[in-house]
Amino acid sequence: MNDNITFAELGLSQAMLKALEKKGYGYPTTIQAEAIPAFLQWKDVIAKAPTGTGKTFAFGIPMIEHVDPDCADVQGLILAPTRELAIQIGDELRGLLTYYQGIRVAVLYGGAGIGGQIKQLEKKPQIVVATPGRLMDHYNRKTIRLDKIQTVVLDEADRMLDMGFFKDVTRIIEKVKNRKNLGLFSATISQEVMTVSWMYQRDEVEITVEPKQEDRPDIDQFSLTVSPLEKAETTLRLIRSQGFERVMIFCNTKHMCQRLCDDFQRAGLDCECIHGDIRQSQREKTMQRYRDGKLAVLIATDVASRGIDVDDVDCVINFDVPEENEYYVHRIGRTGRAKRKGSAYSIIGNFPEKAKLDEIAKFSNYAIKPMCLSLDGVLTEEEVKVATPPRRRFR
Repeated sequence: MNDNITFAELGLSQAMLKALEKKGYGYPTTIQAEAIPAFLQWKDVIAKAPTGTGKTFAFGIPMIEHVDPDCADVQGLILAPTRELAIQIGDELRGLLTYYQGIRVAVLYGGAGIGGQIKQLEKKPQIVVATPGRLMDHYNRKTIRLDKIQTVVLDEADRMLDMGFFKDVTRIIEKVKNRKNLGLFSATISQEVMTVSWMYQRDEVEITVEPKQEDRPDIDQFSLTVSPLEKAETTLRLIRSQGFERVMIFCNTKHMCQRLCDDFQRAGLDCECIHGDIRQSQREKTMQRYRDGKLAVLIATDVASRGIDVDDVDCVINFDVPEENEYYVHRIGRTGRAKRKGSAYSIIGNFPEKAKLDEIAKFSNYAIKPMCLSLDGVLTEEEVKVATPPRRRFR
């Protein structure tokens, strides 16, 4: 695949090219260059690609190009595992529609009033982004018809099927009687993803984007080892001394997330947190402030942070080392996007955390540099002590 292929060479309409130019996108990423032509030819696609490689545009662009604006039926359907991701995909699609007339997008997800969503559907959207459970609600209420849909896409298919949506998803696909193609986008190709592909795809185009290609974000990774009681204070000092403008901090539990947020707010830091116990309306307000650059620090759990897509996070801090290797990759992938350099710090408070981080570095092929942060906020490389061999005693 020619690296320097342009969006224009993919055969896109003027309206689409203008929208991409306005957003500052010159060249498609690997996944976009391979998936867009296949979708435009109505082929089934199964793509394995890490987060942050531009998947939304890979299926969103051809879906928009296929819509007939004069037809008021739903023509494209995108299923997403979480409401955060559904909202984000909806926003990205609307950004691409700047120069189109008459194409409408509706976003449907649980945890929000169904009335407002019914109003969106009454406006006759041609593209619907939805979580599977809420889409089934609307289908059962007869507020949406699926019989004219041409393209179905499952985004983050592995996560969606993992979350117990397998039945809903297969039921939805089966109700789309006249579909022309099906796209599966996934960070990992799990057994469930393979099953859906085997059941519903024909002559699918397989695309694999290795995280090691040039799409892999440029991120400097560091660790700071401190005593467990110094973790919060060290994190605060790191943020203040390094002058980061937009930071994302990850904790493993809702409880820790809330506690850290309360501590930091008391210390005068402009921060908010999102986790499972926070009301959806509040989460969305917080996310909007963070996206708009009005909030400097966001603290989140892995689950709540799914689908947060902010392009220029300066720094990701792992206040807790994640339980899963994949979580680490997802977390730090929030920084170093759009060809900018990012940085990620993991705060280690005990030996098991250090062992876990070493394992992550090995698994992901990452170099994580141990650092020291002085009391006045100066970062230096930690000197690795070389163990002196015991002196042999001669009798």
